[in-house]
Amino acid sequence: MRTPTDEQAHAVEAFQNGHHLVLQAGAGTGKTSTLSLLAASTKRRGRYLAFNKDIAHDASVRFPRSMMCKTAHATAYAALGHRFSCRLNSPRQPAWKTGQALGITRPVRIGDHDITQRTLSHAVVRTVTRFCYSVDRAPAHHHVPRLRGLDAPAEHAQVADLIVPFAVKAWADLQNHQQGVVRFEHDHYLKMWALTAPKIEADFLFLDEAQDTNPVLEQVFASQRDHAQLVMVGDSAQAIYGWRGACDVMSGFDAAHLTLTRSFRFGPGIADQANRWLALADAPIRLTGTDTIPAEIGDVTSPDAVLCRTNVGAMAEVMRLLADGRRVALTRGGRQLAALAIAARDLKDGRRTNHPELVLFPSWGELHDYAAYDPAGRDLQPFVDLVDTHGPDAILAAVDELTDERTADVTVSTAHKAKGREWHAVKIAEDFPEPKETDQHDNEGRPIPEPVNATDARLAYVAVTRARSALDLGGLAWIENYSSP
Repeated sequence: MRTPTDEQAHAVEAFQNGHHLVLQAGAGTGKTSTLSLLAASTKRRGRYLAFNKDIAHDASVRFPRSMMCKTAHATAYAALGHRFSCRLNSPRQPAWKTGQALGITRPVRIGDHDITQRTLSHAVVRTVTRFCYSVDRAPAHHHVPRLRGLDAPAEHAQVADLIVPFAVKAWADLQNHQQGVVRFEHDHYLKMWALTAPKIEADFLFLDEAQDTNPVLEQVFASQRDHAQLVMVGDSAQAIYGWRGACDVMSGFDAAHLTLTRSFRFGPGIADQANRWLALADAPIRLTGTDTIPAEIGDVTSPDAVLCRTNVGAMAEVMRLLADGRRVALTRGGRQLAALAIAARDLKDGRRTNHPELVLFPSWGELHDYAAYDPAGRDLQPFVDLVDTHGPDAILAAVDELTDERTADVTVSTAHKAKGREWHAVKIAEDFPEPKETDQHDNEGRPIPEPVNATDARLAYVAVTRARSALDLGGLAWIENYSSP
């Protein structure tokens, strides 16, 4: 192991002094190595919690034997989830069958939309999932997902009034250890465990990737404060999973706040690019690159990875690369893209789709108009354009041509799915939009752009810091001429 940096040594000292800690660890700054130093500096009993199984396994190899390293789900399963093992292995069934068993027997009409039993059933299942991410003790109106096309507050309130009673019934069904009509998932027993106010037996507790913690796990972790020393580690600037219930619990956590800012992944050039986005995201750290690592910023003709903002952007990139004769891998496969292509084919053929994002659209024409003219549907426009350009069958054919990463020439990924990964040479895809110009002008008469959204800045930061030695800014090259309003 390399000689600890001053920041790492400071963290060890603060840990030995018994302080609760928040470690803001930038991309490539050695957070796991730092936690290993902390664990090795004491003979006390420690526990390590991570959300990702691979991260927990990696930690178990690197930490002292005195440390127990598990995912939060594995911890909850050992305490309570094992009682539901027979339900966890139950066969999958369509959500509409679940809804039917719960008593959803007819469609309803809200505003100009007929909401089918299938759509209501999907919404019930998603409501229970969102409840499980929360600290609430029962499903409530704010857990009900918004349905595209029913965005008005009054319409959403009507949907919630319909959905919540069925979600409460579904949650009651899930309490049965032996049988039930709702498919039992791992998030269900994690929520049940959290509701018991569990005590984790340990002298100190590490929580990794804390910026992506959902409220239910945050509550469990924070409640150990009275008997265990707590250490959160993560990177607030990589908090990019808010859409699935995660929240950055680090910034406001009551503890001593320390930083790890020297990146061992890349050199100063890439660190400079990262710092631009950290500033726009109003992040609490700035990075320093390692001088001995060469870093090139410019055109990369044969990247190891192409990183996209959206799944649709990734599909467009896959099709372009396949047309160029490249062997292409797509991170985590193409199931989501195939599902969207099948949904588009159904709508084009005059059939309704079961895809949860598109269930309220009776035809491709209505989806077309929604994407083009409704502000709430703007994010669907690239998908509509992709389908109009290539057709659903060509998209499905492209998915079938994908290969494994081990044999691919290039890996295509969204920035979300690239989190935690790194490649030698990375190119940023073209689907990262430049801020729009405002009606105002600077002293030289140039239009002043809109501020960069903090969420977009965090995603861009994740994307550019996946590169070790070569970075093609591609769709983010506009940052070179951007000045904050």
